[in-house]
Amino acid sequence: MQYLANLLQRQRQSLVITPQLIQSIRLLQLAHGELRQFVEQELEKNPFLELASSDGMASDDVVSTSESGPDIGAHDSKVDAPTRADAPEPLGEWKSIRNTANASSEQRPAFEEFAASTETLHDDVARQIALTAFTSRDRLIAGALANHLEDTGYLQVNLSELAASLDAREDELERVLATLQLFDPPGIFARTLSECLEIQLRQRDRFDPAMEALVANLELVAQRDFRALKRRCGVDEEDLLDMLHEIRTLDPRPGNRFQSGRPEAIIPDVRVMPSTGGGWQIELNPDMLPKVLINQTYFAEVSRLTAHDPQDQAFLNECFQNANWLVRSLDQRAKTILKVATEIVRQQDVFLEHGIAHLRPLNLKTVADAIEMHESTVSRVTSNKYILTPRGVFELKYFFTVAIASSEGGEAHSAEAIRHRIKAMIAAETEDNVLSDDSMVAQLRASGIDIARRTVAKYREVMNIPSSVQRRREMRAGL
Repeated sequence: MQYLANLLQRQRQSLVITPQLIQSIRLLQLAHGELRQFVEQELEKNPFLELASSDGMASDDVVSTSESGPDIGAHDSKVDAPTRADAPEPLGEWKSIRNTANASSEQRPAFEEFAASTETLHDDVARQIALTAFTSRDRLIAGALANHLEDTGYLQVNLSELAASLDAREDELERVLATLQLFDPPGIFARTLSECLEIQLRQRDRFDPAMEALVANLELVAQRDFRALKRRCGVDEEDLLDMLHEIRTLDPRPGNRFQSGRPEAIIPDVRVMPSTGGGWQIELNPDMLPKVLINQTYFAEVSRLTAHDPQDQAFLNECFQNANWLVRSLDQRAKTILKVATEIVRQQDVFLEHGIAHLRPLNLKTVADAIEMHESTVSRVTSNKYILTPRGVFELKYFFTVAIASSEGGEAHSAEAIRHRIKAMIAAETEDNVLSDDSMVAQLRASGIDIARRTVAKYREVMNIPSSVQRRREMRAGL
């Protein structure tokens, strides 16, 4: 056999994903907090990156590479026109009544600094412990128990282990715990739901043997097995109904009346408003866009000083390239979010006008084909992004729902809209007219929705709505 060595030229294509491309893809799916944290890390590492001033204007020596690009602030989804000068003021924004030019330049404290701080559950418990006639040893045990108190008011700790760590007897902890369970709000320092209800009933002097049996069989209450409850409690139906009504007046999470921390408000990434010329005006929320700029003058000065050192010059060039990449990536991210949101608004304009009953079925492929992007890109853009509409604030993922076929051969129906109709039908029920799943299927098919019984049952269970038998039983019980 003869072996020959030949030189062959072949051409082939391969997909190479650079680290910067991977980072650009990652930027698309970052939420506002994660994006802000990422930008702050880049600002610390890159000397040529700066944040824009509060007025959004850059100085002469600080230039953003995206300034020459198109305006990505706002546009109309239907008329495809730029933002009008007479467009309505964006929702949630206030204008200052006085002239800002005459305002004092000195820094004033924020209005929130004058608001009274909200007392937490642990603050209230600490104050009650201080006012209780405890011995020094009991006060130490009470503080240790309070440290294990959850925000809901429940105590989650093993008394034996805590007693060993405090070098105390378990009966001492039980005695101090019994005193703590008399604190306000009633029911705190309970270890189980049954104990929480028992504490509240004892303070009302309503914990008789029948009520004790009811509290001990809460699983039967959850199952709506009233026949077994009457037998366990030894009462008739009228007394059982009174006991159930009293149980419903109790608080299963007594600590929730206290604010455990500052509430986190959802800040929308996109805002949609009715346009003066018809259609909808869509704009990005400027508060959600990091204003990152490049200091080109500083780069030129440092490059001139380090021109003789190739290693330093290579480092500076790399930093400058990374800065350019970050600004372009943030600009592209904003444009992509606006592009996807505009197509979603175009597809769901009837929902914005008439409500959830008119929500259309929509999938990622439909939006991706319309804007000529990949489905994975649309999926990343809609993750953890919110849009402010006249109907409220929604996650962009909310508008993607499964399609349910029409029995009349017309346009398909959205699964979310059907769940809304099922909930409305059940809310309109009376004691003499409780709809079964088959009855709801018949009504939905009569209105042109082709749906199976198992689908109705699945939607009902997702919304935590009991079966027709349990709903009828609750109505008769007055619950």
